[in-house]
Amino acid sequence: MDSKSKTEKNYAFIDGQNLYLAIKQLGWKLDYKRFRIYLLEKYQVQKAYIFMGFMPTNQELYNFLQTVGFVLIFKPLLSDGRGVVKGNCDAELVLQVMIDYEDYEKALIITGDGDFYCLVQYLGNNDKLLRVLAPTLNNCSELLTKVAGNKVAFVADLKQKLEYKRKEPHKDETL
Repeated sequence: MDSKSKTEKNYAFIDGQNLYLAIKQLGWKLDYKRFRIYLLEKYQVQKAYIFMGFMPTNQELYNFLQTVGFVLIFKPLLSDGRGVVKGNCDAELVLQVMIDYEDYEKALIITGDGDFYCLVQYLGNNDKLLRVLAPTLNNCSELLTKVAGNKVAFVADLKQKLEYKRKEPHKDETL
């Protein structure tokens, strides 16, 4: 059986804020439904976690992400007193990678954050790294590209496949 068989059991661990902000900076929106299908078809991702801060006003988004097949892991958001909200989920992502370590064949790490250098190095050294899928070349830490080597790809290169396109109504104004 080849290594890309549909029975491969890979997991994706997505730094939600890093992905969202980098793609937004490029001026387009990611179609998360198509992204989840892409992860399954391209990388045989059976479970895809998204790590993000929790905001009650985003409940509709959270429901949608779960409906299309993502597992959401939240961290409470804190305000710094000046209105800047922070919810860094790096530790939660690393912890989940290790909790599930025996359950997956390979891990797909979706981030450009150099804070994940030691995690990517550990996975690579133990033949558990499928790929680092960074949002863009510009937001990908040199540390990650160095440690992952030829196992780095970029979501930005997939704009044609994964950009959210708003459906235009038909002439009768139905979708």
